[in-house]
Amino acid sequence: MPSAMTEQAAARKLSILMEIHKALSRSMDLKDSLHAVLLILRESYRIKAGSIFIIDEEGSLRLAAFSGSEKRKPFLTHINPVFTAIAETAKPIIVPQVSRDPAFTATPIPSRGEDSFIGVPVVLDYRTLGVLNVLFAYHPQRHFESALKFLQLTASALLQPVRVHRIIADERKRLQDENVFLKKKLEEEYGFHNIIGNSHQMRDVYEQISRVAETDTTVLLRGESGTGKELMAEALHYNSTRKDKPFIRMNCAAVPETLIESEFFGHEKGAFTGAVGQKKGRFETADSGTVFLDEIGDLAPSTQVKLLRLLQQREFQRVGGNETIHVDIRIIAATHADLEDLISRRLFREDLYYRLNVFTIFIPPLRERKTDILLLADHFMIKYGRRHRKPVRRISTPAIDMLMRYHWPGNVRELENCIEHAVLLCEDVIHSHHLPPTLQTAESSNTVPRLSLSKAVEMYEKEMIQDALKTTRGNRAQAARLLDTTERIIGYKISKYTIDTRRFKS
Repeated sequence: MPSAMTEQAAARKLSILMEIHKALSRSMDLKDSLHAVLLILRESYRIKAGSIFIIDEEGSLRLAAFSGSEKRKPFLTHINPVFTAIAETAKPIIVPQVSRDPAFTATPIPSRGEDSFIGVPVVLDYRTLGVLNVLFAYHPQRHFESALKFLQLTASALLQPVRVHRIIADERKRLQDENVFLKKKLEEEYGFHNIIGNSHQMRDVYEQISRVAETDTTVLLRGESGTGKELMAEALHYNSTRKDKPFIRMNCAAVPETLIESEFFGHEKGAFTGAVGQKKGRFETADSGTVFLDEIGDLAPSTQVKLLRLLQQREFQRVGGNETIHVDIRIIAATHADLEDLISRRLFREDLYYRLNVFTIFIPPLRERKTDILLLADHFMIKYGRRHRKPVRRISTPAIDMLMRYHWPGNVRELENCIEHAVLLCEDVIHSHHLPPTLQTAESSNTVPRLSLSKAVEMYEKEMIQDALKTTRGNRAQAARLLDTTERIIGYKISKYTIDTRRFKS
């Protein structure tokens, strides 16, 4: 039968193990938990010092916790061949007298008394997750096998928190890698090289975007529906210093007037019927990033006032709240509407217009950049061929002629829809009969303009004047010199053809 002393020792060890389990369950911080375990071993199991190493994502031993005197710290915290052997073999090592073991002479302990060492692996399914090392005062009669079994039980207790830490570390690394991949994908997807078009009109747009992208300037994108204003806004954001921050889209025409303030600025609990909790608005969510306000011309007058304050002060209050919230955001707005006409009819605030109209970029309609039609059509053919798993090789010449003759009231968006429609119908080549009926009946429906010679000359003259004004950024005198004519004649032609010179001054 076991002696009373043996039973007492077993009870003491059980008590220590219970303390260790409690310490490990008290904190989610691995270092704090492991340090607490070493303190318990020092106070209750009479070790002189201890250290715990864990194996990191690269498979290297890394110190996680140490407890003991400073003179023993180098001995237990510097990785030596003994610790490495325990990790690699997943087997414990006992050194009864440290001073007599050659493996430890590289890091001697400056101490009068002799020390004993025991190191045990923390193992899960034959995979080493860490190493527990302890130093005892040397006693010739010490029962090392008994001490080893106890420390192996202690290492088993460490298994769960170390394993959880490893899982969290692996997940964090996966998320970081995924985040880097997604950011790179966003930058590639919304880079300038993905905006299709090499016409001089689009080159002007690229130049303006590249100049303003890295600034925090408010940008107003103007152009007809379907010209790609949202794509330009994305290019502005993902080529700016805010590219790692949120990009929040808001279609001002899609949200009911009764809800738009709540969507913009958020609301407090009980602000209105159905407000069961506090909600952050789009501007608060976009803090440090960019807000894209599409169809800004359709914004309700009551919301225009609050948006004006946001643009001026970068602050607002939630609906039903009194707290002033400050945000650091960049505003990019877009509209197809004639804002000047809306101002004259008192539907759009003039002061808001001037706040938004800091840097204006006009996106030309597709009919004014015919040279880009074929490039865009080929791009959409490849895109939807891959998406729908159809090996479409080319667009036939009659189909190209049909695309070039059409006037594209829906701009790039309409062209994209037409090509997707054709890809779904064709086999390997897009023919004219695969295009939508609106394109096939273009001539019969008079969508192709039939111009007289004088009208054609006027259109050519207008285009030349516009090109000169773009080159000189709206300077009439310089444009006149470029065209070898007088400023008076240029002024007359501008008035005759109703050319808006303001669009060239940005």
